[in-house]
Amino acid sequence: MELFWQGFTGAIRLILSADPAFVEIVERTLFVSGLATGLAVLTGVPLGVGLAIGRFPGRRVLGVLVNTGLGLPPVVVGLVVTLLLWRSGPLGALALLYTPIAMVIVQWIVAFPVAAGITRSAIELLDPELLDALRVFGAGPVRCGWELVRATLPQVGFATAAAFGRAIAEVGASLMVGGNILGQTRILTTAIVLETSRGDFALALALGIVLLILALLVNVGIRAISPVPR
Repeated sequence: MELFWQGFTGAIRLILSADPAFVEIVERTLFVSGLATGLAVLTGVPLGVGLAIGRFPGRRVLGVLVNTGLGLPPVVVGLVVTLLLWRSGPLGALALLYTPIAMVIVQWIVAFPVAAGITRSAIELLDPELLDALRVFGAGPVRCGWELVRATLPQVGFATAAAFGRAIAEVGASLMVGGNILGQTRILTTAIVLETSRGDFALALALGIVLLILALLVNVGIRAISPVPR
């Protein structure tokens, strides 16, 4: 119990002190996970719509891949991306390994199946007559997809929050491609791993509490701007 109390008070001190190094880690965490979430929504939501209403070759295979991605081990993603970005790898010339962009890539890969899967499920639960009515009035595929997304905006908001939660909680792949470099690629999750390995459990717990608070605030914000179904 004492350790948890130390962690809680440590979190309060970190927040109130506004230490530049700590603020930098928080800002980088928000940048990496926020950008990854944005990319996940931009790619996952249209994919979810296509899987729900589209009829095209490979649709079932793509659906299986999305479902597989929901449980994809992040360390496997980290390994594959590391091999691709390695100096002798096919994308090594881009020099992205051990940079925040590499961390954005792995977090996007683990987050976008969440956005796609939730969006697909939400649209499939809509009344099929809605899609028929849109087609009767001459709406094309893009217009149909847009109207269906509008009809499921609360669920899309939930998909966004879930994708952000998946991205910001990711640690293994981010550690592999980012390297946890102080001042360059260190984020809250990798900092927690570092402090735990050092035996500084109070600081690790304090960082964990800050991470929870950050995730809570972002999710509350997403819920606040998402329309509530009547």
